[in-house]
This record gives sequence, structure tokens and C-alpha cells, in this order.
Amino acid sequence: MLTCVTAATLASPATAAPDSAAVDPYEVTLTGQVVKQVQERQAPKPSWEKALAYAMDKRGTPYVWGGTGRRGYDCSGLMLRAYESAGIELPRTAAQQYSAFSRKIAWKDLKPGDLVFFSGLGHVGMISKPGHMVHAPRTGDVVKEEKLSSWRRRAFVGAVRPDPKGVKLTDRLAELRRAPAPVMPTATL
Repeated sequence: MLTCVTAATLASPATAAPDSAAVDPYEVTLTGQVVKQVQERQAPKPSWEKALAYAMDKRGTPYVWGGTGRRGYDCSGLMLRAYESAGIELPRTAAQQYSAFSRKIAWKDLKPGDLVFFSGLGHVGMISKPGHMVHAPRTGDVVKEEKLSSWRRRAFVGAVRPDPKGVKLTDRLAELRRAPAPVMPTATL
């Protein structure tokens, strides 16, 4: 589905002709590149991206044991609310979150949005980018993003991917971005 693109949308002061010629409101040129940009903007956002954006937005929020909101978060409370913001319900505790999904993800296969579990299922974080996670670490600390250390690798229990459809959608969006712009016929009204 494409949004209606008008001459006014395409002609802004930054792109106006140097001679300040008036833009004909009945003449619109859509290039394949413009169509591709509109398609990318209108593509649905995967749930994991929404969840990750929520968690990253909470950086600096205090850790509060049992916290799931305004005053602060514990590790599983942050994951609960992050995925809730994306329309996916998770159980309350880290152990329950891990057990809620039958498919487990190996360390080498981690992707952004995956929930990673450590220390006998006593801690959970979310992969934010390769080699990093966002989490609520401990009392006296704040929600933050940090590098996955060798200590974390040794304490790793497993990971789950709460949104398999979102991962497939992300792959489809990547294909769309790699594809060349469509060839557009020229039409003058």
C-alpha cells in the first residue's frame, strides 16, 4: 500500500529549483527510489524492534527488586514491560520467561530482541546489538546496555526468541532494502 504523494510533498524549499519556478500541482514524478522509500517507511515494525526500543528508552531507570514500571525495574520486569509494549505477553519471572518458549537459541545464533538468561535462570537481559545486551543488573544500579563479557558467556544458560514472526518480518524488510528500486513508467497528467 502506498501513500498518496503530492507535488507539495515532493517539492520542499530544500529541493526547489534555483529559479524558483512554480510547481505544477498536476505534475508529479515518482521515481522507483521514492516508491521504495515509501514502502520501507510503511512496512510494519517487528515486535522485537518495539520491545528493544522500549528497553533502550528505559536506560538510566533505577533497578528496583520486583519492579515493573515507573519507580524502576528488575531484570524480568523490564523484559515483561518491553515485550508488553510490543503486544507480546511474557510471564513475570526470568525462569518463567525462559520456560514459556520451547525453542531455545544458542549463543552463536543470538539476534537483537532475543532474551538471554544467566546464572541458573536468575537473570535475564535482551540482546540489543551483536555482543551487547540491555538489562536491569542489580540493586544500586540502573537499566543499561553493556557488552557481553566472557563472564556472561560462562554464566549463559540459554536464550529464547519471543517473536519468531517478527524475525521473519525483519528478514523480509532486509530483502526489501537490498532490492533495487522498481522501474517506474513515466506519466504526465
